[in-house]
Formats: sequence, structure tokens, C-alpha cells
Amino acid sequence: MAVNVALTSATSDNLSRHDMISWINTSLSLQHKKIEELCNGAVYCQFMDMLFPGSIRLKMVKYNAKHEHEFVNNFKSLQNAFKKMGVDKVIPVERLVKGRFQDNFEFVQWFKKFFDANYQGEPYDPVNARANAGVAPAGKPAAAKPAMNATARPAMNSTARKAPARVGAPAARVPAAPRTPASSRPAAGGGGDSKRLQSQVDDLNTQLATMKDSLESLEKERDFYFEKLRDIELMCNNVCGDEATVEVDPESETYKVTKKILDVLYATADGFEVPEEEEQDEY
Repeated sequence: MAVNVALTSATSDNLSRHDMISWINTSLSLQHKKIEELCNGAVYCQFMDMLFPGSIRLKMVKYNAKHEHEFVNNFKSLQNAFKKMGVDKVIPVERLVKGRFQDNFEFVQWFKKFFDANYQGEPYDPVNARANAGVAPAGKPAAAKPAMNATARPAMNSTARKAPARVGAPAARVPAAPRTPASSRPAAGGGGDSKRLQSQVDDLNTQLATMKDSLESLEKERDFYFEKLRDIELMCNNVCGDEATVEVDPESETYKVTKKILDVLYATADGFEVPEEEEQDEY
């Protein structure tokens, strides 16, 4: 039977999204690039096969699932495996299959802790396991469009698709490599400089696409933690803010701790000034 674990906000050993993806790819010989790609549930199903052989039928898992109803079927297989092994975790299937970063990141953090508590170090061949289940050897994720990777992640192909731009922002185009006019092309035997310049252009285009993907991921992570801080701020203001809805004695420990939390939230770094709101012209 499995060892049950709980993930709380006090947990200090959570991996970053990059480390989490690296752990998954290394453990299962996969090529995932984004947390959102875990929304099809296949990764968790194979980890259960690694932890508890026979707890799940990999032949029933669709690794290349592209639709929500296929994702749901994978998570049903995972929930059945949980039940079989005595895992009391309830999978938030409806949220995970939407492919949002926050929901999938929270769940994979819990699963990593669950994995560490149950893994005994037995050898496991993930590629062979997928092959026996009738999955293509490449194990290429299909839940979401693959995005360019940062340096610490698996090597990428320069022809990979660009990550989609954020909603509300104009889509930036990667400049195409300049074409050399026929009249200015070097004669036969003098194409060394042309090849070198073309190689530099390709490298720059690759770096640009990589930075765009990293920026998008950082923005998502920023929004993720900002929402949590905002929720904390609202809860604290309900206790000791100007519009508090909960009556608490100002001398109580609860009030004092809440006030300290607000002080930390509103504190600014040295040299930082809160920008003044611009007054809109009235017409």
C-alpha cells in the first residue's frame, strides 16, 4: 500500500517548474517542456506504474491524448490506481484538464512529494514500458504545443514552434533570416562567409525564440504568485483593514500577527517608489 502525503504552504522543498520538468523528463525519458503539458494525466499514470507495478494498465492510457475527454479517461485510470493502492488524494480532474499552469503546478508539486515518499529505487525502463503499452518510442507530448526551452532544459530544435503570445499583447514575430540577392551571392568556392553569417542568424533567431518562451513562463509564474499574495492581502484586510468585516480585538494575537503580515506585504525596498496614479483628463 502507498504512503499518503499532504502538501501545505509551509513546504519548503518544492522544486521550481524547470526542475520539475527536468525531473519528469529524466525519470521517464520524455520531452516535456511546460507544466501545462501534464494536463493529459499520462505522466502520473506511468509514475504509478513505476512506483506500484500492476496498479495501472498502461495500455489504457493515451499518451498522445489531445482532447479533454481523453484527459479525463487518463485521470480516471489514475484515480482507480490511487484507490487500489490506498491513496486518499482526490484528483481535481476538472481543473487539471483545462491546462492552466497554476492548477497543474500545484498538483505536480504534491505528486513529487508523494513519489519521494513511496519510491524504493527499483530499476525501471520507461521507454520499454511505453513500447509494451503500444506507445510510439519517442513519447512526444501532445497535450499542448511544445515551447522553446531554456538552457537548463532538454535540447531544442531550431524549427520548433513559437509559444503563443499572451492574451491582449500583439504577437511578436521572429525575424526571418535575410535572403541574399542572387546578384550579391559569392561565386563558387567563396560561400564560407555566407554560411557563417547564415549560421549566426539562425543562432540569434533561436535565442530570440527561447527568450520569448522564458518570458511567457516567467509572466505566468509571476501572475500565479501575485494571485496568492492578493488573496492573503484580502484575508488580512478583513481582519485589521479599514473595511474589516471580522471583529477582532486589536490587542489579540490574531490581530497583531495579521497586522505584521500586512506590513510585510506593503513594505517597499530601498530606493523603490510607488508610482503615482495619473489623473485622467476630463473632457
